[in-house]
Amino acid sequence: MPREKPLSRKKVSPAPALEASRPIRSSSSAQFAGAKRRKRVAPLGPEETFEVFARFRAAVPEPLGELEFLDPFTLLVAVVLSAQATDVSVNKATRALFPIAGAPDAMIAFGEENLREAIKTIGLFRTKAKNVIALSRALIDRFGGEVPRSREALESLPGVGRKTANVVLNTAFGAPTIAVDTHVFRVANRLPLAIADSPLEVELALERIVPPEFKRHAHHWLILHGRYVCKARRPECERCLVNDLCRWPEKTV
Repeated sequence: MPREKPLSRKKVSPAPALEASRPIRSSSSAQFAGAKRRKRVAPLGPEETFEVFARFRAAVPEPLGELEFLDPFTLLVAVVLSAQATDVSVNKATRALFPIAGAPDAMIAFGEENLREAIKTIGLFRTKAKNVIALSRALIDRFGGEVPRSREALESLPGVGRKTANVVLNTAFGAPTIAVDTHVFRVANRLPLAIADSPLEVELALERIVPPEFKRHAHHWLILHGRYVCKARRPECERCLVNDLCRWPEKTV
């Protein structure tokens, strides 16, 4: 059976206040600690929320992540491998891996021992190798070797949580899902778009308030903004596209 054409290998050129994004990674609850201690202000209204995303879209109309993949399966594997690891380290490993183990049956034939060796430069590589082999087997046994298109089915796979499922649904299949990492969580609470104490609460709040025309890329824009402008320790408010709308008490402009 012929392989699909690559879904995405492009990288976004830097744009005003927004630059190329990295994919969403798994994060522990400790990364979100302190949310309850933030000073709360009233969230932005519908018109301001629309304006925030309109400006993000104008800066980067089609935001893309930096993970390299060929099809839904290799995207799924790449996102699983990217948890608590850099995109650079994952790409270095998968450039050699995917040509020989780019499908569930090929990954199983490659084997867990070989996979560990291939990804040993990536954090938590032993656990990730075990999960990738197990999810490959599950795809064959339960889904005919295809990556499922539902969050529930994706979350049933070893090593796949809600955030990874949302990334795959969004990037591979164009679903308007919103995956929340530390950047999305921080920006949503700072502006604030959604005031919440957990990633799931932020996700559900954003699903309610983000206008439909922006949902497809909403979390990508928020990641870009949080990674390159609205940084955790030293936010660059002077470069912020939405500083006039932001209500964060500690902003510097």
